Amino acid sequence: MSALPILMYHNLVATNQKSKGLSLSAEKLEKQLQFLHAAQYTTYHLAELQNQTKIAPKSVVLTFDDVTRNQLQYAVPLLVKYNMKATFFIPFQYVGGFDGWNAGTEAIMSVSDLQNLPKNIELGYHSFAHANFAQIDAQAMQTDFNLSEQFITENKLDVYPAFAYPYGKYPKKKEEEKQQFFKLLNQNKMQFGLRIGNRVNQFPFKNPYEILRIDIKGEDSLLKFKLKLKFGKLRLF
Repeated sequence: MSALPILMYHNLVATNQKSKGLSLSAEKLEKQLQFLHAAQYTTYHLAELQNQTKIAPKSVVLTFDDVTRNQLQYAVPLLVKYNMKATFFIPFQYVGGFDGWNAGTEAIMSVSDLQNLPKNIELGYHSFAHANFAQIDAQAMQTDFNLSEQFITENKLDVYPAFAYPYGKYPKKKEEEKQQFFKLLNQNKMQFGLRIGNRVNQFPFKNPYEILRIDIKGEDSLLKFKLKLKFGKLRLF
């Protein structure tokens, strides 16, 4: 088995703005991508992992939640510059609007923005309404999937069936509920489900619906980034 860190990003801000919490400065992102490039890491789309059993010795998956316009402004050009692949997860209800599940101040990419992203960007699911799937029942989950599929079809988007759970939440306290949730994912043809967990995955994945992601924060130094890449989130952080 091989180590496969999957990194999770959210908002990007200009270099002269405060890099903190879910907001990472463009300067820090570029330094991280420079490191990955110099260290000869291979980036993957999730679709490429579906039928794979082996990956490059140094591998990483880059993921960005919420398709905010700041990602389009800052992250996309840097990913192109360093020739790196990434997966952007869409909360479909908010496309062309704002992040209504938060303060409603961050603009979300439009349908046109999504349709015209470069080929190194893969699109994935982040639910229709950015719902906390640990707090809704199976019927509401299925309705959310139905609305997502309708949006994708109507807007002719190419979206790979990988689902990043909003807030990293999914039914897991009771084994029966968790297995029912995994069955629902399978029925909706989801190939992968991504939580948080802040640990490095072993590939091939043990459970494709409990894939771990490492949360990259705005205050992370480059050293902390390198340590997270290798070990995940350590307690001393």
